[in-house]
Amino acid sequence: MTEELPPPAPPRSALTLRLWLAGFGIVFSGVAAVLAWRAGLAWLAVLLVVLAVVSAVDLAWVAHRKRRGDPG
Repeated sequence: MTEELPPPAPPRSALTLRLWLAGFGIVFSGVAAVLAWRAGLAWLAVLLVVLAVVSAVDLAWVAHRKRRGDPG
C-alpha cells in the first residue's frame, strides 16, 4: 500500500519577499539616519538616507511589477 502525499504548498513569490525587505530597509534606514544625525554622525546619516531612498525606489519598482502581474 502506498500513502498519498499531501499536495505541495503554493509557491511564495520572490517579489513579495523583496517588497517586505524594501519596506524594512526604508524603516530601518530612516530611523537609523535620525539616530545617527542626533549622535553627530552626519556622514553616516547621509549614507543611511541614501540607502532609504534606494529602498524606496526598489519598493516602488517591485510594487509596479506586482501590479503588472509579473511572475515570481
